[in-house]
Amino acid sequence: MISKVKIIPLGGLGEIGKNMTAFECGSDIIVVDCGMGFPDEDMYGVDIVLPDFSYLKSNAGRIRGLILTHGHEDHIGAVPYLLKELDVPIYTTPLTAALVELKLEEHDLLYNSQIFTKKTGASFRLGCFTVEFIHVNHSIPDSVALAIGTPIGTIIHTGDYKIDVTPISGGMIDLTRFGQLGNEGVLAMLSDSTNVERPGHSESERKVGEGFDSLFVGCDKRIIITTFASNVHRLQQIINVAAKYKRKVAITGRSMENVLRVSTVLGYMDIPENVLVDLERVNGLPRNQVVIICTGSQGETMSALYRMAFSEHKQIHVDTGDRVIISASAIPGNENTISRVIDELCHKGAEVIYDRNTALHVSGHACQEEHKMMLALVRPKFFIPVHGEYRMLVRHRELAKLMGIPSKNIVLAENGSVIELTKKSVKCETSVQAGAVMVDGSGVGEVGSVVMRDRHRLAEDGMIVVVLPYSSYDHTLLTEPEIVTRGFIYVKEAEELMDELKRVTVESVNACQSQHVTDWSAIKSRVKNNLSGYLYKTTRRSPMILPVISEI
Repeated sequence: MISKVKIIPLGGLGEIGKNMTAFECGSDIIVVDCGMGFPDEDMYGVDIVLPDFSYLKSNAGRIRGLILTHGHEDHIGAVPYLLKELDVPIYTTPLTAALVELKLEEHDLLYNSQIFTKKTGASFRLGCFTVEFIHVNHSIPDSVALAIGTPIGTIIHTGDYKIDVTPISGGMIDLTRFGQLGNEGVLAMLSDSTNVERPGHSESERKVGEGFDSLFVGCDKRIIITTFASNVHRLQQIINVAAKYKRKVAITGRSMENVLRVSTVLGYMDIPENVLVDLERVNGLPRNQVVIICTGSQGETMSALYRMAFSEHKQIHVDTGDRVIISASAIPGNENTISRVIDELCHKGAEVIYDRNTALHVSGHACQEEHKMMLALVRPKFFIPVHGEYRMLVRHRELAKLMGIPSKNIVLAENGSVIELTKKSVKCETSVQAGAVMVDGSGVGEVGSVVMRDRHRLAEDGMIVVVLPYSSYDHTLLTEPEIVTRGFIYVKEAEELMDELKRVTVESVNACQSQHVTDWSAIKSRVKNNLSGYLYKTTRRSPMILPVISEI
């Protein structure tokens, strides 16, 4: 008789991104979402950040399926990396499945993967779990919440959601179903906390269409718009407004081109006839008849907008004849890169419109009043805020308490926490391995804490290489050491310091000889330690020091 269920967040708590949660019931495990995160500015050289899959790998034989709530990168971006480690069937909605297939094809994994497509409202069984997809509104179609049936009760995972009473397509969030589940009794709810700090209600996506219309009417410039590639509803509205004002639309940015193609084939977008044109054609058209939709709303260095701003785009050159509209909000941590792109566009004379007050962007995440409504409908016995930085989780806890959930029934967890649920209690006393795995080029997990610490030192204080030309005959220095610096000082302006560094090096080597120390590693360690102490004492800096023995 199963008397408890474990919930183990492996990502997405105390952070924005890499959302991933494991649910355990008896000998069965299901995993909800598998997202990537964006590197912080101090993660030098890191391309993306993944959840740590160690716990799942150690329990591979128990995993019954991976369930994806929607197609955003912070929920599906790590799927190819997981499938390289584990053979796990995927269950998701049609658009999300199509976006995942594109990713798997890039990683040469598509034909070895199992993807089962389910529509909203569908229910299916995985081991001792039953899973039901519930339609929700978000900034990408085919987003779902999950009603997870277990032997001890129903657990709801909201996924990312908002309440939009006038959505572009797909209908309003299925509040009726949430209310039915609440009436039947819900053991626990995990809920998106991203916008819980914002009072009121989130705006409808239709408001953005009205904002676009006001920026198109009477405009005699070429219009360049950047937004999230996955925001199908936003793309549809841009194309609709462009068609209204007799403008041709070109798309640039591989991810956006893929989303447009997939969503059109699946019927999530309706493109008016003769509106889309190839990018190569736009330079031959009058500027007031052109709209370019591009990637780069977060200032990504390889994106189309970034390349336009820094004159690296092969087809599009930005100047005073352009109006650039940024239809997105900054993901935390991307503010500086976006500002640099805006500055470069302004330097080129473009008119850049990015003010939030111009209705160019609405969030896909619920605000406080929507969270209150969800809590009032579902009335869960236990509540677990997820998907947000720690202050957001804390704010969501306070909101849940306001809605009548006792403090002892609310769990503020961290990545790796093991939350144990029974019909009558919840506790969180143990943990499993969880954290961040960094991807650097083709290397996954090769950049650990030691490598990152070295990169920090290189970035902050530079590097000194000390070359020691040793005699292979009697193990003595043949000439004075050669000292090479990178990112530390400009040698010609610090000759006195360089002479002192050579002196300290020679003294260290002589001390080793007098003590009959002949081991290369011991000599290098002595040189490194003495130089490091001297440099910190005289310069208050700690560059990386690399002694190199050249045996001649």
